[in-house]
Amino acid sequence: MDYGKFKYEAAQKARESRKNQQQTVVKEQKLRPKIDSHDYETKKSNVIRFLEKGSKVKVTIMFRGREQARPELGYRLLERLANDVAEYGVVETRAKQDGRNMTMVIGPLRKGKN
Repeated sequence: MDYGKFKYEAAQKARESRKNQQQTVVKEQKLRPKIDSHDYETKKSNVIRFLEKGSKVKVTIMFRGREQARPELGYRLLERLANDVAEYGVVETRAKQDGRNMTMVIGPLRKGKN
């Protein structure tokens, strides 16, 4: 067997295996601790829309100034969001603080288990 034919067949196998792969997309939604109820509902609907399309969502709460002294406000907000979107997605990474930001990752529910 010649080398050119081998390379061609290997490239065809690689292309065929890539065809069935699914890319994971991570969308990000940013919040502040003192968010108004209407703004919260808008952000929540964006998260739900992303999860329904099959994307993961990284929710980030940005703290500024004195807000950094009260990280429990951000934690409560993330827990509230997780409970509100529980029927659309599951929390993959719990809320954790890194510097001025607190992040949480929510992944979509798998549809094949019905």
